[in-house]
Amino acid sequence: MTERKGRWPKIDRDGGIEDAVLLILEWLAEQGVNAMIRVDPERLAEGRPAWTFAANGGPLRHGMRADGASAAECLSRALASLRDAGVVVPY
Repeated sequence: MTERKGRWPKIDRDGGIEDAVLLILEWLAEQGVNAMIRVDPERLAEGRPAWTFAANGGPLRHGMRADGASAAECLSRALASLRDAGVVVPY
């Protein structure tokens, strides 16, 4: 695990996990993990989960993907999958 570089999310009791997404992506990159989050307007228009998180490399043995209807749902699923793969994100 790498040393923290003084980045701490501001506590916002009304906000959700989306507030920490850039910190999460940066921390994953520091671990050697390639990661991204995206939204697909075509899937949104079709009523399908439009948000996707994808990651591979670093300590992940296999690539992973998580989809969700909202950014919060997608990130929650992604963090659970990362934890199951042994990557515990500290946010």
